[in-house]
Amino acid sequence: MNRLPKIFLLLSLPLYLLDQITKWWVIFRFREPLSTDFHTPDHPIEVIDGFLWWWRIHNQGVAFGLGNGTTWAPIVFLLVLIAALVVITVFWKKGAFANAPAKIAAALLVAGVFGNLTDRLLQGFWLEKHADQSVMTRLSKGYVVDFIRVKLPGYEKIVPKSGGFFPTFNVADSCISVAAVLLFLSAFRPEESEEEVL
Repeated sequence: MNRLPKIFLLLSLPLYLLDQITKWWVIFRFREPLSTDFHTPDHPIEVIDGFLWWWRIHNQGVAFGLGNGTTWAPIVFLLVLIAALVVITVFWKKGAFANAPAKIAAALLVAGVFGNLTDRLLQGFWLEKHADQSVMTRLSKGYVVDFIRVKLPGYEKIVPKSGGFFPTFNVADSCISVAAVLLFLSAFRPEESEEEVL
């Protein structure tokens, strides 16, 4: 099958655009983080009282900020995202995504990986504090824009230092998380014919 499956146009593309639009809104709405920190000096915008806020966090590493502030994280995780796209493509061509949950998961993974990959490739070039640096330096300052901040009841008992706040995330991260659940569920579903799924 040479043509792009419809599910990527109907699901991946809109979610990728939503991810990028929301991140650019955050970039224009909140000031750039200080050089000693990874979150904006501006106050979060409370959306749902005591539960949901919009904020601006720069994540050069992976979940929970692992790798933030290191010289290796932006390049290593850029390569990880590229490798992930290659693996998804290979598995798709081999028919590994054989039922509806798996195909939806693949589309969500593509949206999430492309969303965060775009950030890592481009966002370092928009940082004012590195505007006069070389191309490679600005590429090495790449980061993912995180902005969804939630406070979960009881989370502070699991992670005491969190104050109840779950690590800040974005639309792309949400796509990847839902895809992981769907891939787990797809293991219990039989294969389906091509006509049954977009």
